[in-house]
Formats: sequence, structure tokens, C-alpha cells
Amino acid sequence: MRILVVEDDSLLAAGLTSLLARAGHAVDQVRSGSQADGALRATDYELLVLDIGLPDIDGFEVLRRLRQRRSETNVLVLTARDAVEDRVRGLDLGADDYLTKPFSLNEFEARVRALLRRTTLPAGPVVVGGLTIDMDAKRVYANGAALELTVREWALLELFLARPGRVLSKDYIAQKLFNYDEHQAPNTIEVYVSRLRAKIEAGGVRIRTVRGFGYLWDSLNA
Repeated sequence: MRILVVEDDSLLAAGLTSLLARAGHAVDQVRSGSQADGALRATDYELLVLDIGLPDIDGFEVLRRLRQRRSETNVLVLTARDAVEDRVRGLDLGADDYLTKPFSLNEFEARVRALLRRTTLPAGPVVVGGLTIDMDAKRVYANGAALELTVREWALLELFLARPGRVLSKDYIAQKLFNYDEHQAPNTIEVYVSRLRAKIEAGGVRIRTVRGFGYLWDSLNA
């Protein structure tokens, strides 16, 4: 999933970005409200991690503009402000969740997982053909046998699960899996799709190439 981290504390921003990237997400990072507003206008994110105390326009204004555009991006607000009125204001403006600094990374990860599951992924174990996919444990089984997926293969799997029956273009997959500044070889998407396809076909599921359009997930037994 694609996530935007808006945080002017460089150490905290780097830590959160690294944590999210290790979980398989494509993460963009900016340090000001104006940069955040521009990124949100240009890119469709699944999650916005938003600090309130920013050097130009504050996080409340970024959030207000986002919701004014009727964006459904999930928003996790981070702030050092612990006043009740600030939390209420953020929620009233359309924040989905709120964390007061300092916070534990375990709690942050749990909040992120909950928000991403809310609108993009099916809940609980998913059974497709001979595949059983445990969304919480991030484990996949083909006819009962565990499959070993890399972090990025799991992220690609989540993309297909979140959009059943839809053809996903290479450009769309690249936008969701890679950061703007991450180098990609021309055939990078083909390589990841090929690796995932080889692993899941044992469970009666395939990723079919739709020439000129992209890739479609379907069941061989359908």
C-alpha cells in the first residue's frame, strides 16, 4: 500500500518511514504542510500519517483541505498536543485515528494495520481456490502447505486481494509498491509478478497477463 508520512522531525520521520517500508509499503515522506498538500493532490494514498505541528500550514489545515476534496484516504494524526480539544478537532476534521507523542512503535504498527484493513483488505482468513491467506499473521498456505513470500511479494498479493476481478496495470502496481525515489529496472514488475505467480499456482490460483492492460488474479477452478 502507498503511504505518505508528514513529519518535520527528521529522526522520527526516518524511523517511521523505515518501519513502514520493511512492512512492504511504498512510503513517501515530506516535512511541511504545503509539501503534504501538493503530494496529496498528485497521488492517491491509502494512508496519511500526519503530524499536526508543521513549519508552514499545520496538519489541521492539510486535513481540512484533504477532506474538502472528498478524499477517502485514511488519516492517522500524530501530535505532541494532548489536549482533548485538539483530539476532538482532528477527529471532527476527518481524522480516522489519533496518536499522542511519544508512542510505542508497536502501537503505531497496530494502528496502521487496523486503518489499512478498514477499507482496502478483506477481514480474517481469506480462502481462494486452494489458497488460505491469513491477513493478520501475513501467512499464505497452498493446500495446507506454507508458502514463503518476501515482503514485496506479500504487498503485491495484498494489491490483488484488495481489488478482486480488476486488471492491475504495471504503472498502478509500481505506484503502490515503490517510492518515488526508488530505482526500478524496466522489468521489475514482471519479475515480482512472475515470482508470486509461481508460488501461488500450487493453490489453484493464477495471475493472468492481459496483454496491453496488465495482470488479473483469478482461480484456475473458476
